Parts: sequence; structure tokens; C-alpha cells
Amino acid sequence: MADLSTDGTSAPGAPIRVVLVDDDPLVRSGLALILGGADDLAVVGQAENGQAALDVVAVASPDVVLMDIRMPVLDGIEATGRMLAATAPPKVIVLTTFGADDHVLRALRAGAHGFLLKDTAPVDIVEAIRRVAAGEPMLSPAVLSRLIEKVAGHGAPDRSAVARQRLAALTEREREIADAVGRGLSNAEVAAELFLSVPTVKAHVGRVFSKLGVENRVQVALCVHDAREG
Repeated sequence: MADLSTDGTSAPGAPIRVVLVDDDPLVRSGLALILGGADDLAVVGQAENGQAALDVVAVASPDVVLMDIRMPVLDGIEATGRMLAATAPPKVIVLTTFGADDHVLRALRAGAHGFLLKDTAPVDIVEAIRRVAAGEPMLSPAVLSRLIEKVAGHGAPDRSAVARQRLAALTEREREIADAVGRGLSNAEVAAELFLSVPTVKAHVGRVFSKLGVENRVQVALCVHDAREG
């Protein structure tokens, strides 16, 4: 099943266009009600499985997709990978009841831009959509902490020394940025905490990614965590 809006792609200043993907119609209805209360968000399509989601996204051209993981026909992880391989793909936020388990790790490898537990407060779901639409990957603190615990438990014995060596390449300011990212702070939150502008923080985050050889904020958090374990 696919439910599409008929309006075109987002214009400058237009609401953030969102597609909801979940095999439970009650979940989709609840999310639609939550997002309907935000003037800057618009639900432009819904789908009950990953295959239908690909069809909806191809027509609705959303900015953000809220994607369930376990669904019939095509699961959310495979759908995310296919979606993000397309031209001009949307941002994808994975919704899960499983916390930071193997499903979330697989979704991370598939390129998902954010992760939220399904019991996340409505205001935080709305804010996550805004952040991801603005180009800032997002992990709920609960998912981030559990992801670190899971992955950190499977590293090599010398991972702490390796992490410390990698962090040693950072300047003092970049290390402050890395520590803040490791706590799950957004760019705006880092800027407020360190009394910097958001563009300055974005520039520092980019240099941290480059120097650490990572691709996302989760990997920064893992490096910071490993360094502290030694």
C-alpha cells in the first residue's frame, strides 16, 4: 500500500517533506498526528513496507523518510540502502524498538542519517527530523550509548591505544569538538557550549572526521569512548 500527496518537491521556505514507513498503520497514524502539529513539517506519503517505500519516495520526493526496520516484503535496512543509492536521495531516520543492536549497526552501514527509538518523545522526533533535514546526522542519546557499549565490547585489545593515537592528531579545540560529538550533542548544542558559531563548529567537525578517518558522528563517539577506556 502507498499513500501519496500530489504536490511537487520542496520549494525554498516550504515545509520539510516527510514519508512515513511502517507496517503498523497505528504507528503511521500516530507519527502523522505528531508531525501534523509542526508547521514546518508535512507528511507527503506513507508506506507499509520497504518496497512500497521505494515507490512512494520516487513519486513524492521527500526530504526525510522515517523508516521502520522489521517489515514484510522488503525490510527497512535493505530499503534504506537502495533508497540512498538513487540520485538525489532523501535523508533516512531509522525507527526501532530494538535499541542499538545489530539491526541499528546494519542500518548505519547502509547509510542511515539518524536513529530513534519508537518511544522517543514527540518533540524529540520532530527536532530529529529538522536536524537531519538540515544535514546533521542524529542519534538519540539512548541509541548512542547502547551502540557504543555493543561495539566497544568487540574491539581489539589495543583499541584504546589506537584511539588515543588517533585523537592525538587533533588540536585542542578539535578534541573539545570530538568530546562534545561523543556525548551526542548537535552542532548547535556544541556551538552554545563552546561559545562558537554553528558554521565554525561545522568546519571543526569536518576536520575531526578527516583527521580521525571516520565518516559519521557515531564513529567519533566510539573513538572518544575507546580512548577513555585505556
